[in-house]
Amino acid sequence: MSCLRIEDLHVDVDGKEILKGLTLEIHSGETHALMGPNGNGKSTLLAAIMGNPKFHVSKGSITLDGKDVLAMEVDERSKAGLFLGMQYPSEISGVTNSDFLRAAINARREKPIPLFSFIKEMEQSIKDMQMKKDLAHRFLNEGFSGGEKKRNEIVQMKMLKPNFAMLDEIDSGLDVDALKIVADAICSLQQENGLGLLIVSHYARFYDLLKPTHAHVLVDGQIVVSGGSELVERIDQNGYEWIEKEYHVQVVKEEEKEVELLGVCAANHG
Repeated sequence: MSCLRIEDLHVDVDGKEILKGLTLEIHSGETHALMGPNGNGKSTLLAAIMGNPKFHVSKGSITLDGKDVLAMEVDERSKAGLFLGMQYPSEISGVTNSDFLRAAINARREKPIPLFSFIKEMEQSIKDMQMKKDLAHRFLNEGFSGGEKKRNEIVQMKMLKPNFAMLDEIDSGLDVDALKIVADAICSLQQENGLGLLIVSHYARFYDLLKPTHAHVLVDGQIVVSGGSELVERIDQNGYEWIEKEYHVQVVKEEEKEVELLGVCAANHG
């Protein structure tokens, strides 16, 4: 069983401290829901784990099966089994989905994946996500709708088969049908490979489909309360105001500053 461990993590952006001593542990097969109002550090945590240089770790540790993640370059983190599904996937003109994914897969292997095996697996992944057959030959996310970009992130996840996936509002921009397609794909991959998941979302409907084993509320850079699926239900019904009263913390509600993330999917760079 693999373990991703974050201990006493402090992260700042442009000199402003965002994470203020966050501790979290995720094991294979677990699904962790990470909730909290915008502006409290959810995306910052995911970006710091993946190695975005805009996010400076001033204190604390991140380890994957005892190995120091902070000492790894972004591509090394990907090869070690980490994946980040982006909230705002970038468009890259001139690079096809198939070329991008094949290069990323080969970077993780001693021998290149046989072309026939790659084509067969990609065609199946595209079919599973109910996307257009020409996806493999289209430039990466260029001209894609918001929902297509999110489903394309899951195609990449299915192909790369990480040990731990962090999904940053992967459900935003998806209609009801696409939401179920994405959730089913995530659950299937978890059942097949024991995938560990850290999911950021504001919507109980998405969590209902994923059935989190753990739930956490992040406020002002710290996890202030953890629990199970009942925590998701309580927040869906009552919001975050009760946390202020019960845990004596001020819930910050400012909009998160949008920060450019690495590449199309930092976890996918090989």
